[in-house]
Amino acid sequence: GSVLTTHPAVLVLDEPTSALDPPAAEEVLALLQRLVHDLGLTVVLAEHRLERVVQYADRVVLVPGGGACLVVGEPAEVLADAPVAPPVVELGRLAGWTPLPLSVRDARRRAGSLRERLVLAPHRDTGREAGGGPGPEKVTERIVARVENLTVRHGQVVAVHDLDLTLRAGEIVAVMGRNGAGKSTLLAALAGMHAAAAGRVRVDGHDPHRLAPRDLVRHVGLVPQEAGDLLYADTVEHECAQADHDAGARSGTAAGIFAALVPGVRGETHPRDLSEGQRLALAVAVVLAGEPPLVLLDEPTRGLDYPGKAQLVRTLRSLSAAGHAVVLATHDVELAATVAHRTVVLAEGEIVSDGPTREVVVSSPAFAPQVAKILAPSAWLTVDEVAAALRAAG
Repeated sequence: GSVLTTHPAVLVLDEPTSALDPPAAEEVLALLQRLVHDLGLTVVLAEHRLERVVQYADRVVLVPGGGACLVVGEPAEVLADAPVAPPVVELGRLAGWTPLPLSVRDARRRAGSLRERLVLAPHRDTGREAGGGPGPEKVTERIVARVENLTVRHGQVVAVHDLDLTLRAGEIVAVMGRNGAGKSTLLAALAGMHAAAAGRVRVDGHDPHRLAPRDLVRHVGLVPQEAGDLLYADTVEHECAQADHDAGARSGTAAGIFAALVPGVRGETHPRDLSEGQRLALAVAVVLAGEPPLVLLDEPTRGLDYPGKAQLVRTLRSLSAAGHAVVLATHDVELAATVAHRTVVLAEGEIVSDGPTREVVVSSPAFAPQVAKILAPSAWLTVDEVAAALRAAG
């Protein structure tokens, strides 16, 4: 709003939807579209979550990196050969649709024959199993954390109210909801950062709020929304070495995790010189060095491109397979659909839905992934699931 007071001819936005819940992101993008159509404003948008924005674009500039030339053109043409694309485009590639759809509406119009091919295919958690990821059978009955009748206040504001939640080893849980629903407060309470006004929190049998920091990192690790809050050293190399020392981990543990998430970053780079996605990856590596049984990530895909997100998914699956409980507070519905065994939806500090991800997200128009919207009423969640079903059907 403040920028528009000068009546610019060009409005430049750097990842404007990365911290917004899906309905809020749609409101912002609809506003931008009205500015373009009604005022003739030119909008330049840098965004990793193409599934949110590509349907509004007149042109796409693909920046490959590594010294490669820019690719500029109409969205369908550029994304037809792009190494990564939003789910609606990938589903169009799989089904052989020409031209490729850019919106859920366009894809639904063409999806009739694909729905018919899938009608007899059984639903399996192939999205979680792809690439060797754990399926629901990896979740054990061992309780890693339990929240009972938890209430947390910020002054006079009740951020979490009378909340009950149980987290089991091997389980990946997505916590979703509108901005201000209490997701970050819940994660902070599990990490021992907030005292309970009522109820209690137990992680590995301990009250995390009463644990000393050196002990806490071995029980629970939190990557906050502002990943830079965890970074204090003057180089990436020193940051990783300090993380190994604090966690009592083998030398090179954090550096190895970081290199897997974001290859090619030099150790002498200052954390402030990293991109937002690279800082997030470094913070994730710092937390995972301690191998805590409970791992909490607040908006972990903010600033991550598709390859970085794919690597994060592989990391989360490996944590699940190793018996960690993982909780993701996220607005990224595609991430939840891909990796979460279970999804919890919060509203005004209370749980309004809790169950298997397939059931929860399909029943919610706001938090359903693109594939679920396109192929509804069938409950398919990801392109990987659809591809696996088509292969199984021959």
